[in-house]
Amino acid sequence: MSTEKYKAHYIDMIGMVPPKVAQRLDFSVDVDPEGLDRIETLRKDILLSNTIDQKHIQLMAFAVLLTQTSAAAEFHGRAAIRAGATKEQLYDAAKVAFLFRGLAAINHAGEILTKIYAQDDE
Repeated sequence: MSTEKYKAHYIDMIGMVPPKVAQRLDFSVDVDPEGLDRIETLRKDILLSNTIDQKHIQLMAFAVLLTQTSAAAEFHGRAAIRAGATKEQLYDAAKVAFLFRGLAAINHAGEILTKIYAQDDE
């Protein structure tokens, strides 16, 4: 079994495979390919909703991950942009995270959004 089909979904969604995800996929495919398939199938099913568009799913994921000050927030921010989210929408999602996590979340958002948009400007 290959990880290419799983990696293709991340490339579609984000434009890349995050390093931690790539390592997990590459390790899991040899250790527990059936478990990997179940995890990735569930993840894909949830993130490809029939009732909520990709932009809003990714904005929700971005806000949730900001409340956890997770590095993965960057990748869902990028996915939100690919799905059509604006800077203003990402910042509004960050303000929701601020409401529930405080300065740590909004500071994390500032760091991530500055990085994303600085790279886009290059």
